[in-house]
Amino acid sequence: MFAVIKTGGKQYRVAADDVITVMTLAGEVGDKVTFGDVMMSVDGDKTNFGAPFLSGASVAGEIVGQERGPKVIAFKKRRRKNSKRKRGHRQDLTLVKITGITLG
Repeated sequence: MFAVIKTGGKQYRVAADDVITVMTLAGEVGDKVTFGDVMMSVDGDKTNFGAPFLSGASVAGEIVGQERGPKVIAFKKRRRKNSKRKRGHRQDLTLVKITGITLG
């Protein structure tokens, strides 16, 4: 059994005991989170689609860690102008372990 959820503007295919990396969620390590925006679920040969979300369906998870992604360098150079700029960025991420999928 698996489901497709939406969080942080992205969609994730999740199943029980999966660990996914999502955009920052508020909470500490060990806190429970619930994703209510379930777009699709598949249980064996039975498939349910939402329009856009399934009513009564939810995915439960537990926060495993709060970390930061890899450094991304944005370097801009304007040739023959003696002008350049270098900026770095690291995105804050949350690791979530999926504990269960509930269909309403």
